[in-house]
Amino acid sequence: MFDWEALLIKPNDSLEYAIKVLHEGGCRITLVVNQHNKLLGTVTDGDIRRALINKLTMKSEIRLVMNDQPTKASKSFSRKELLLVMSSKSLMHIPIVDEDEILCGLETMEYLIKNPSYDNPVFIMAGGFGTRLHPLTENTPKPLLKVGNRPILETIIDQFIDHGFHDFYISTHFKSEQIRDYFKNGDQQGQGVNIHYIHEEVPLGTAGSLGLLPDNLPDLPIVVMNGDLLTNVDFRNLLDFHNNNNADATMCIREYDFQVPYGVVALDGSSIREIKEKPIHKFFVNAGIYVLNKNLINKVDGESYLNMTDFLEKELDSGGVNAFPIHEYWLDIGRMEEYKKANQDMDTIFNK
Repeated sequence: MFDWEALLIKPNDSLEYAIKVLHEGGCRITLVVNQHNKLLGTVTDGDIRRALINKLTMKSEIRLVMNDQPTKASKSFSRKELLLVMSSKSLMHIPIVDEDEILCGLETMEYLIKNPSYDNPVFIMAGGFGTRLHPLTENTPKPLLKVGNRPILETIIDQFIDHGFHDFYISTHFKSEQIRDYFKNGDQQGQGVNIHYIHEEVPLGTAGSLGLLPDNLPDLPIVVMNGDLLTNVDFRNLLDFHNNNNADATMCIREYDFQVPYGVVALDGSSIREIKEKPIHKFFVNAGIYVLNKNLINKVDGESYLNMTDFLEKELDSGGVNAFPIHEYWLDIGRMEEYKKANQDMDTIFNK
């Protein structure tokens, strides 16, 4: 067993604190207890996402978010009994309690079965020109720019491998041979990792190259990601969220704050009704990470230019598109200042 006591929080702790414990604990769950360590509830990544969707603030008490009727197991359960209960309820974690409901441990499916593996293909879009990062990208494709001591794309692939993914497709266009020469077929990433390349003869947009994927992909959701992002989002959480919600597509979203640099005046005719000094407007923006069911991939012809936002907008009224809010670290390396920030952040975010 691991240090499950590091996952304990109190019902009046804040959402912000719960996220901190969730990240640092590394078990994808926190346990809410009273002063006597009696289990009151649990908080998972999905609970946090739902709270953000419902616009709870980071100061909200976690009792408003927690699952107050979690499935739990007796400390007398055998490994076989734990696996049976967890499998029947599709649980990734289960708190262990004694006869008085006092928490005495936590068991995880990952710990019980060891090293889960996902056959879901991962499609990384790495064909852009990266013109906003000139002169760095004049002779080097942006995904091969080094952040820390290795290319952006290598960091992305290694994160997926750490989470159990092994089947990769990379779309290329600009300086494609450099990407192929660097990653080859995936052997250097480790045993069982396969990397395939989808070459765009002409740029097809952020979704058009989906139509170039082979027809014999497994009938599983496909994780799609831009090749110029740095994030420590748990891709297992993303896939779990997609599988547990009834939609053909999931789009990762990120809260974006924009502050108007002036006093904003609201009018009623010629009368001033309200004055707000430098108000902050909050939006959700596309984070460039998606999960798509295979039937959506089949709709892309592989010949026409198509952006992902236009593609998914057409699906809003049919299969539906779910939103997966990202509260973890996320950075789109599109401009020089973001590239510099990525290098500054690398040691503190990814090399802990």
